[in-house]
Formats: sequence, C-alpha cells, structure tokens
Amino acid sequence: MPMPAQSDVRLVDLVASLALSSDLATGQPLEHSLRRTLIAVWLGSESGMEADDLRDTFYVALLGSVGCVLDGAALACYLDDEISFRGDMFALEMTSPAVAARYFTRRVGRGKPALQRISSLVGMSRQAGAICREVAMGVGGMLNLGPAVGEALGQCDEHWNGKASVLGLVGEQISVPARLFRLAQDIDVFSRSDGIDAAVTVVRARSGTYYDPHLSSVFMNQARDLARVLDVASTWDAILAAEPLPVRVLAPNEFDTVAGQIANVIDMRSAFTVGHSPAVAGLAEAAGQRLGLHSDESHTLRSAGLLHDLGRSGVPVTIWDKPGPLTQDERKRLERHPALTELVLARSSSLGPLGTLAGLHHERLDGSGYRGVTGPSIPLLARVLATADAYQSKLEPRAYRPPLTPSDAAASVRAQVAVGRLDGDVAAALIEVAGHVAQPEATAPSAGLTAREVEVLRLLVTGLSNREVAHALFLSPKTVGRHVERIYEKANVTTRVGVTLFAIENGLVAKPARPDPR
Repeated sequence: MPMPAQSDVRLVDLVASLALSSDLATGQPLEHSLRRTLIAVWLGSESGMEADDLRDTFYVALLGSVGCVLDGAALACYLDDEISFRGDMFALEMTSPAVAARYFTRRVGRGKPALQRISSLVGMSRQAGAICREVAMGVGGMLNLGPAVGEALGQCDEHWNGKASVLGLVGEQISVPARLFRLAQDIDVFSRSDGIDAAVTVVRARSGTYYDPHLSSVFMNQARDLARVLDVASTWDAILAAEPLPVRVLAPNEFDTVAGQIANVIDMRSAFTVGHSPAVAGLAEAAGQRLGLHSDESHTLRSAGLLHDLGRSGVPVTIWDKPGPLTQDERKRLERHPALTELVLARSSSLGPLGTLAGLHHERLDGSGYRGVTGPSIPLLARVLATADAYQSKLEPRAYRPPLTPSDAAASVRAQVAVGRLDGDVAAALIEVAGHVAQPEATAPSAGLTAREVEVLRLLVTGLSNREVAHALFLSPKTVGRHVERIYEKANVTTRVGVTLFAIENGLVAKPARPDPR
C-alpha cells in the first residue's frame, strides 16, 4: 500500500480533510464545510472580490470551524455531549434565535444550582469563543496560509452589529472572508434543511445584524443560482477545482509537516493524547524498517500514523476523558472513530489508501477489534500500525489510569500476542525498535520563555493543574501561577488550548522524530 505519487498530494487534500473533521465535531453532516466554501467563494466572486481575497476566502471558509474540534475540551465542563449540543443548536436556530437561546440555557450546567448554572453560561461562552479564535488563528499560522487568513479565522464568530461575538468588532472592522464565512455557513444549513426560499428569508431577516448587508443583498439577488453552485457530481472534486492557483503540491517532507500539524490539532482534543499520533507514526515507520519493508511502505506507515485519529473529532470529549467505565452506548461511539477516519479520508484519491489503512488501527487478529476484522483480512501494514498504537497508548496517561513504563507497555503487547490478538513478528520488531526511536534533544528555552517557564509549559500541556505542576517541580502553587501568567502573556493566548498550540508550534513539546537507523 505505497503512498500516492508526490504530484498527487495537494495541500487542499489535507486542509479539506481537517475541515471534514470539523464537521464531525460540530454535529453537521459531512461535507457541510465543503459546501460552505463553495458558497463563500461564489458570493465573493459575485460581489467582485479580487483573486487574492478569493484565495483567502477559500481557506477561511474551509477552516472557519476548526476551533470547534478543540473547544470541546472546555465545553465538556458544562455539557455531557458537546457534539449533539452543537448539532441541536444549529437545528434550533432554524426555528428562531430565541428558541435556541432557551435551549442553550437549559442544557448548560444542567442539574446544578441556579448560581452555578449562571456561572457556567458565562464561563462557557467566554472560554469556548476564546478557544475557537486562538485555535483557528493558530492553525492558519501553522499551515502557512498567510497573515490575512490567520486574522480572518480569528473573526469567524463576529456579527455585523458587534453583538454576541468574541472580539466585539463591528461592520467593516470584520474582514470580508470572515463575513462570507458567517453568511455562507448559515445559507448552507438553512437551504439544506428547508430549501433556498428559507435561506433567503433568514438572510433577509438577519441582514445588518448577523450579516453584512451588501453581501446579504448579493445573495438575495443571486439566490436562484445557489442550486447550480451546489449541484455538483462530487463536492470534493468541486473543492479541488476551486482551489486557488497556483495549486500547492506537497513534497514528501512537506506532507509530513502539514499532516503532523493536523495530527497535533486532533490529538489535543484530550490532554491525555497530546503528541500521540506523531509518536505512533514514528514507531510504525521504525518497525516497518526493522521488518525489512520497502521504504515507500515504511513512509506509508508514517503517513497513516499521523492521520489515523482524524475520526476522534466525532466522539465527545466527555467520553475520551471519562475516568470511570464507559456505558455500552459510549463504547459504541468511541469504537466508531477509526471508521470515521476512513470516511473522512475516503473522498481524496491521494489520501484514500491511507484512510483504508488507518481505519484498521484498532483491529485484532482474533476479530476482537472495534470493527471485527479478522487476521486474514488485516494486511501487514495495518498490523504494524495497530501494534504501534497499542504500545504507544500504554505509555500515555488516560483518565482512568496512569502511564505505563516502557517495559510494562512491552509486556502488554506481548500478552496480546500470546492470546492471538497481535502479530508476534510485528510485535517483536516494534518492541526492539521502541528503545531506539530517536528522541529529540532537549529544546533550549525559546519563544521568549525562560528555562523554568518551558518546564512549566511542558507539564501544563499534559493536562496537569497548577497545583500538580507545583508538586512535580517542587514549587509553590503561587510561584507556578506566576509562571503560567507570564507564559500566557508571552504566548498572547488566554486558554490552555491556545498555549498548547503555542508549545507545539515552537517545538516545546517533545515529539518522537524519525527512527534511529541503528
């Protein structure tokens, strides 16, 4: 299962796949983000936008909801299922904003005393909005899409009248791509549910409050063309055709960089899995080399390892971070995530083979895996990926257990071999190379942080509280609190998710590199 030819892998394949993951996180039908992008680019073109602005609009419309992949970590404090909450909110918005507001008030902090519920409402609104903004801007920067895209991504929740928004920007203070995102998103939701006339009615009612009046007018005048814009044989192919020129093709090292950045965003959905996918990728590639696989196959393992958990976006954070046993329904939802990864990547001809491989990363030879695939149907590369994931997961903490030592993780893998769940040859190769995967050298203080601040930051991104960081570093909680304040100030963020992105972007989170050839 070799990687596609280099010329087949385009930046838009990875960016659009991340956009599909954001659909999962927002409870929207898959390809909502793609349709939203087609609508935004069409409206921008009809309004006379220049090519550079249309380029920015394309990427902003694709990625405008990416912050929703991570703000679930904040929403989990107030909601039992942030994904269904968002999907229901979209549906209720079609009834009326007032109905949606009542639903919001009922769901947030449900079961808590009145004062706590009020505090929850305020806290959730502020924190979720800040996370969405910081994540979106961070992703725009990591993908090197340009400062205009990054700025616009931070404004996607703004309303034309400046109300119910994060930054309080008003009117033309909001970038045009961000205005188009807001308008196109709702046009897709309303037209898909109740038809074009319903979308026109909503846009007319919200023109000048939610939406730019000029862009609203463009849509209302051209609304009959919406069916033509969306009536395409393949929404994915339409997105590829709409990609701004020149088409950005990724060299193998660029693919690893971009895929790794996307992997880090998905892994951050839980503090327990920060850095998980790059670690699995490195282990799988090293084990493949030890087994004597062709270099293309080893690189395929690395690529699939980076993308194997895209489907995690479709599972509520409360399930990933639950300290106690899962219910039967919760386990069913969790076990869907490899299939969701495959579903997301299947639309791309260049990424589809990786999706097929990644979709098998929880399968076991005896059929006891998530999808019930048995030994003869599990190819060698999938066996390697599954073993790497099984080993790495044991090294990481989970809400219900502390991390295992490398020797205990290896023992766990061997135990699965003994009962016929994992491939013995693959397990032996992986355990042999696991101690020889090159670890990055200790990063010198950077990004304006002191050595102590780097230490504190590295513990923060693992999900530790200030008090736990203090205990680990033999400091007082007050001292750690001062360090945290300075770190947030230097990183120019206000949330733990934002500071984790900062740490990843600046190389301050230890990540396994390519395997040592010894």
